[in-house]
Amino acid sequence: MTASCEGCQNSRPLDFDFSMAFQPIYDVSTERVWGYEALVRGVAGEGAYAILSKVEPEQRYRFDQACRVKAIELASRLFTPGSGTKLSINFMPNAVYEPAACLRATLAAARKADFPLDSIMFEFTEDEKVSDIGHLQNIIAEYRRMGFTTALDDFGAGYAGLGLLADFQPDLIKIDMKLVRGIDTSRARQAIIAAMLFVARELDIKVLAEGVETEAEFVNLKAAGVRLFQGYYFAKPAFEALPAIGPDAGTQVMRHHYA
Repeated sequence: MTASCEGCQNSRPLDFDFSMAFQPIYDVSTERVWGYEALVRGVAGEGAYAILSKVEPEQRYRFDQACRVKAIELASRLFTPGSGTKLSINFMPNAVYEPAACLRATLAAARKADFPLDSIMFEFTEDEKVSDIGHLQNIIAEYRRMGFTTALDDFGAGYAGLGLLADFQPDLIKIDMKLVRGIDTSRARQAIIAAMLFVARELDIKVLAEGVETEAEFVNLKAAGVRLFQGYYFAKPAFEALPAIGPDAGTQVMRHHYA
C-alpha cells in the first residue's frame, strides 16, 4: 500500500450525519434541466455551514468521500434512468491523496446504484489555495479518463481565477454569483463576463452562471451567450428531492428563448 493510500485509510471517521439537497441547472438551448448540483445539508435540512463547520482537518478525506457516495445514492433514486441528467458533486482537491485510489468509493457507489459515470460532474471547490498545481492536473486527467465531467466552481472569485484556468482547463466553468449579481446595471460586470465567455469559447469550455436571482440578470446573461443557469430565479434547493423550475422563471425562460 502506498503512503498516500495509508493517509486515506488513517483519516479520522466522521462523528456526524448529513444528507443532500438538489438544485437544478437549466439549459436554455434545450429547454430542459441539464443537471442537479448536490448540496450538503444536515439530516433535518440544516444549511451547509452547520455541517461544514464540523469537519476537522483530519476528517477532510472521509467527508469528501462520504459526500460523493451520499450524492450518488440519492441521485440514483431521484433521477429518471437513461435521462442523461448530470449529477454535480463538489469536492476538495486538497482532500485527494492519489486520484485513482481515492476514486474507489465513488466507483463502488456508482456500480452499486447502476449510476452512469458519464453523468457525474465533479466541481473543484476549495476554500484554501491549491498549492500543488501538478497534483490538480493529475486529478483532472484521471477523472477525464474515467469519463467524469470536470468543472471549476466560483470562477472569478477567490482562488478560482485566470491563473488557475491557465494551468488546467476543465470541461465547464461556473461564473461566481458576485459577478452575476447586478450585471444588468453594471458595465464592468458585463465587460468581464463577455471576456470570460470569449476565453471559454477559445478553450472549448462550457459556461454556467450560478446564483441568478432576477429576470434582469437572466436576460442579460442569456443575451451575452450563457446557456447554462443555476440560481433561485429558477429554483431553490430541495432537501432530498428534485425541485421543479419555478412557474414564473419557466415562463420567462420560454419567452426570452424565442425573443
